[in-house]
Formats: sequence, structure tokens, C-alpha cells
Amino acid sequence: MSKHSKNTSRRQFLRRSVGAAAAFTIAPHYVLGGRAGAAPSDRLNIAHIGVGGRGGANINGTRGENFVALCDVDERRAGKAFEEYPNARRYHNFHKMLDEMDSKIDAVTVSTPDHTHAVACMDAIRRGKHVYCEKPLAHSIYEIRELMRAARKHEVVTQLGNQGHSFDNIRMFCEWIWDGAIGEVYEVHAGCGSDHCTIDQFPKRGERHEIPRELDWDLWLGPAMYRPYNPMYLPGRWRGWMPFGSGTIGDWVCHVVDPVFWALDLGAPGMVQAEAEGYDPKEHADTFPHGSVITFEFPAKGKRGPVRLLWHSGRAAIPRPAELEEGRKVNRTGAVVTGTKGKIMYGSHGAGGARIIPEVKMKAYDPPEPTLPRVKNHHHDWLQAIKTGGKAGSNFDYGGPLTELARLGIIAMQMLGRQLEWDGPNMRFTNCDEANQLINPPYRDGWIL
Repeated sequence: MSKHSKNTSRRQFLRRSVGAAAAFTIAPHYVLGGRAGAAPSDRLNIAHIGVGGRGGANINGTRGENFVALCDVDERRAGKAFEEYPNARRYHNFHKMLDEMDSKIDAVTVSTPDHTHAVACMDAIRRGKHVYCEKPLAHSIYEIRELMRAARKHEVVTQLGNQGHSFDNIRMFCEWIWDGAIGEVYEVHAGCGSDHCTIDQFPKRGERHEIPRELDWDLWLGPAMYRPYNPMYLPGRWRGWMPFGSGTIGDWVCHVVDPVFWALDLGAPGMVQAEAEGYDPKEHADTFPHGSVITFEFPAKGKRGPVRLLWHSGRAAIPRPAELEEGRKVNRTGAVVTGTKGKIMYGSHGAGGARIIPEVKMKAYDPPEPTLPRVKNHHHDWLQAIKTGGKAGSNFDYGGPLTELARLGIIAMQMLGRQLEWDGPNMRFTNCDEANQLINPPYRDGWIL
């Protein structure tokens, strides 16, 4: 039996042992071959990869479980978590952590920069570990598809970190749409006002800086092509650099588009096109535009007709709907959803503040009784799915295609102005071989998915 087969036996027993008589518990660790002194039977052994920034939020979200390992390439960012959980093993290299702690880990959270999400998730999934990954799920369409495939194959419970998917408001929004509150939806304007353009920092790329002793720069780069360390890349600032981050669209699509993606069962678009001013895809390929509008066209599906979605990033603001009352502002981050009988406006994270506009129509609407189950919170949804053998709401089969919209938009930015015809099932553009080269960009030598 292979090492991975042996290490998945505990997880497989866990899933088989969940029955009607134990719907909200997991089998005790000692029954599953765990070591002496293991955590109580209702606690999972969790390892966290990336414990600064969003990693801190994911640690807080899973607090109450048993943290057996913490991993971060930057001790400056990891210091607080390392101090708070002194009994957890500390690592810089997640491969080494998973090698050494394999049999002691049930689940993993991944809160690294975008470009290392896939390699960390994949190593954990192949070992049979349940995975919670920050959004966006991955840094290429190929990575997304491979993670989805691996999660199904290894039967692990996954969750994308778009927290709003577990809010009550997103369920309410879906119920309104399905109730016909604004008729048949045919157009959506969504976006975020954040500007992730770093063109003004391009002259600094040739600078040479000493790598901080607390940072393993080579591990931080991961599969990205090598470049010298520069403090303008981290922490956090990597979002505006194409090799590491996903810009405004990658950072926010999974929050803002999630409600309509769910309610309308959008799936994959048939066409995508990007427009931007002051941006040259060749000269500025290291970053993103100051502002862009990306158009997605979704074909008719089931009982709904075609839908046109326009994503507005940075300086390209969402147009003000004529129905909006004087003195009210359009959400800088959010969406305006247009149907044959009216419009709904909402903010970020799970359709926050959703309302029909104008207010007189909102007051006249008699909403339906709730039909979708409500959940406690996003981390709890994932943890309970592990413990009961269920599925989390934003599992990779849902969160993957949602993330794919962002990656399609980023490819469209690199093919500025061109209408790209997308064949989702076959993962290819039918009218642009150049765009197809961006579906699975190469890794740096020594790195594989």
C-alpha cells in the first residue's frame, strides 16, 4: 500500500463511520488509529498554511479545533500565531510539514498569496486532507480544474474562502430572484472600486534589496518565475502584481458575483471581452489596469434566458441606475441586477444590503418564506461538513467555476479589446490560440502541481 493510501485510511473510516446515529460527531481518534493523548473526539487536527493576514482570520474561524501545525515562510507575519499556539509545530515549508505531520493532520487551511494556493492545496488533497482555501482558489484555469478533479477523486471536504456565501442575505437574494421579484434577469453590473495597478512602481523592479532574515524568499516565490526580492511585493502588495496576485477582479469576484452566480446558475460564459484605457497588455503585463470593464456573456440555461454580466474594476465605476433615489449612492463595491420587472442593488459579501430600487418597489414587495437552509458561518459550514460527511456550500465544485470567471477576465485583459469565445467543457478558446497559452502558464523549475 502506498504512503498516501495508508494516510487516507483514517479519513475514509471517518466518512464511513458517519451514520444517522452519529450525525454530528466524528469517530474518536483512538478508534481511527490516532496516537495516545489525541484531541477529544469532536475536535479536528488542523494545520494552517499561511498564518499572517487572512491566515489569522482563518485561525480565528477554526478556533476550538486542535491546531497541530502552523506554517509560514515569513516569521515576521507568523510571529503572533506562533506565540499564541506554542504547542503547534512550526514550519516554513508546507511540503515538509505535510511529510512529517501527515498522519496527524485531518484538515488544512491555505491562506498564502494567490500564486501558491494551488500547490499547497494539491499536496494536502492528495494526502486525503480536507481543505479550506482563501479566494481566489487558484492562479490559473488549469490549476482550478485540477484542484476540482483532485478533490472529487480523494473525496475530501473543501471550502473556498468567500465568506458571504454563508450569510443569510445571499440566501434571501436567491429566494427573491427565484420568486420573480424583478422578473427575468438579463443584465448585471458588478464591480469593486479598488485599484491594483502598480505601473508607477515599475522603475523599482531593478532595485536590489537585502532579503530579511525572517523571510524565505525562494519559498515565497514558489512556482512563480524568479525575480529579486523587493519590499514592494509583500506583505499584501503582491495583489497588484500579475505573477503573484489576481488584481481587483480576482480579489473581489468571488464576493460580489457570488449571489448572481448562485441565483442564476450562471456556470461558464460563452464570451469574454475586456476594455481598459492607458494599459498596454505587453508593456504593462506585470500588473493590471487602473480601471477596466470586462463583459461576460452567458448563454441561456434551463428556464432562464441569456445573461450579460459587466465587471467594473478600479476607476471604471458601476453606472448609476436611473431608478436610484436622489441622494443615494451606487455601491463602490457591489452590483446592480436588472430584470424585466425591476432592479436589485446590493453591496459586497453575500449581497449585503440587498434591496429592490426604488424604495417604493421594495416596500410593495411581499418576499417569500425562506426556503434555503441558513448556516452558522463559513468556517462552521466547512467543519460540520467534515464531521458529518457532507459538503460545504462553497466547495471547490462551486468555488472553482466562480474563480474561473476572474481568470477568464484576466486573460481577456491580456487580449485587450478582443472578443474571446470560450468553450468551458473543453477548457479552450475557440478563436484565439494566443489566449489558450495563458490557460496553463509554466511553473518555475523544481515546482509541479
